[in-house]
Amino acid sequence: MNENAKNITISAGQIIDNCDVAPGHFLLSIKLPGSFPAPVPGQFVMLRNLENGETLLSRPFSVYGFRTEDGQTILELLCRVAGRGTQLLSRLGAGGRVEVMGPLGHGFTVDPAVKRIILLAGGVGAAPLSFFLQEHVLTKSPLPVTAFLGAKTSEIVTALQARFTGLSVLRLATDDGSAGYHGAVTDILGEELQAWDNESTQILACGPTAMTRALARLLGDNPIRCQVSLEERMACGVGACIGCVVATKDAHGEMIYKRVCKDGPVFDIRKLVWKHPF
Repeated sequence: MNENAKNITISAGQIIDNCDVAPGHFLLSIKLPGSFPAPVPGQFVMLRNLENGETLLSRPFSVYGFRTEDGQTILELLCRVAGRGTQLLSRLGAGGRVEVMGPLGHGFTVDPAVKRIILLAGGVGAAPLSFFLQEHVLTKSPLPVTAFLGAKTSEIVTALQARFTGLSVLRLATDDGSAGYHGAVTDILGEELQAWDNESTQILACGPTAMTRALARLLGDNPIRCQVSLEERMACGVGACIGCVVATKDAHGEMIYKRVCKDGPVFDIRKLVWKHPF
């Protein structure tokens, strides 16, 4: 078990910056007490708006950035406006108050035998992978990384690619063809897949369900290691409400339901059971 999953804190935070990065997307920088536990890339937090009594429930966000400055912690969250709650969060200005619970869930792990890392991101799925890359380059012997970044438009890609540029080989794809490859990011991943050694390569991915399904279909019987962080609606973040379950396979191949918030959000892609055949 990831030890950080046991170390959950609820802290009052203060917005120090809230900037629009693309249409419908914004970046929150939140000041927290220095005692807030350091997350593992792939973990998430539950964020509640304390400035508006209309939003009682917290919203889940993957950690985009995390650092300590002058005894205080700065948490960065890359957010997409998806409803009333996130819309209200997008309007919070500097000094706005929020409640942060975390770090939650289980993050990415890299097998010791791995010699090359492939990152596959779709939209705001870039957040945990960007955080992974930032942490990865701080290790004494960082492995070579190739990142595949896809989004709907060039505006979103432009906002996201800065954190990957210079730290990885970067491939881009957009649905409308306004930047990079015109089409799904899994298409360009498929073009390079055969060039990698399956035994020494690991894929880390995060994005919408359609991308994850396409990745599973692309890999097929390919034995390459692959972990995916699932994007799922969550209400509590700690497994109590059982509102974010997904079908997985146990060690015997039998179907068993697991909670994305508690047992994930990172899973071995081959343990996932899809509701509909490819």
